[in-house]
Formats: sequence, C-alpha cells, structure tokens
Amino acid sequence: MEKKSYTFEEIKQKLVNYCVYQDRCHSEVEQKMRDFLLIPEAKDEIFLYLIKENYLNEERFTRSYIRGKFYIKHWGRTKIKMNLKQKGIREKLIAKSMDEIDEQDYLESVNKIYHDYYSKQKGLKEYQKKSKTIRFLISKGFEYELVWNVINNE
Repeated sequence: MEKKSYTFEEIKQKLVNYCVYQDRCHSEVEQKMRDFLLIPEAKDEIFLYLIKENYLNEERFTRSYIRGKFYIKHWGRTKIKMNLKQKGIREKLIAKSMDEIDEQDYLESVNKIYHDYYSKQKGLKEYQKKSKTIRFLISKGFEYELVWNVINNE
C-alpha cells in the first residue's frame, strides 16, 4: 500500500493536532514524525514551532503523566519514574515534577490497595497472602520500604 504524501504544512498541522489531543513528550513526537518521511531540516523546524507555540512542553507532559498514572492508574513512584525514563525524560525533571503526588494521597493509596488486594486473597495461609500482596504492590511501582511499613503496621 502506498503512503499518502502530505505537504509540509499538512504534516505540521497533523503534529499540532497530535500534541493538542494530549500532552506529548519529545520522543513520542519524534516517533510520530517517522511516519512522515521528513528531511531533518523539516523535522527541526516543526519541533521548534511546536515548542515555541507551547504545543510541546516536556515539563507539562511530565507533570500530567505523573498525575494520570498515580491518580487514575494508581501506580507507585518507581513505576512512574521507570516509564518516564523510557520516554527519554531527564532524571532531574522527573524528580522536580514528583511533587504532583501529594504525600498523604500516596500513603492512603498504598494502604487502600494493600487492604483491597489482601482481602481478595482466599484459601491462602497468612504469610502467602502477605507475600503475594507485597509482590503485587511492588509490581504497581510502590517502594519496598513503604510496602513493608504498611504491612507491619497492621
């Protein structure tokens, strides 16, 4: 199947729409640009335009990503950080943006997830229920020390 060819302006508009739909990081926009066979100069020009017009803002993306993954998906900081790194977000920006997660909300969340998951474990010995719950919370990206404290304060 032949790829449809677009003009430079059409491609630029498509990328603006892509960024307007939801916050994007640079690597996502780069990936999208690969769909269009652009010369490097055209890519650079579009990139600069998206940044200058504030369609592409890495800090806004990072903050919105952190809020979404924590408050909607209930991921822990470790998993969020790992996923942001995979998207090419700098460590410093990730650390600076982690204040999007309220500490009290974080503790309440890990406690709630612990109790919900733990109570669903049927037909297991106490230590099996605990170890299964610990593994689950760690897979959700919560820090081992925090999980350990929640379980031992029962």
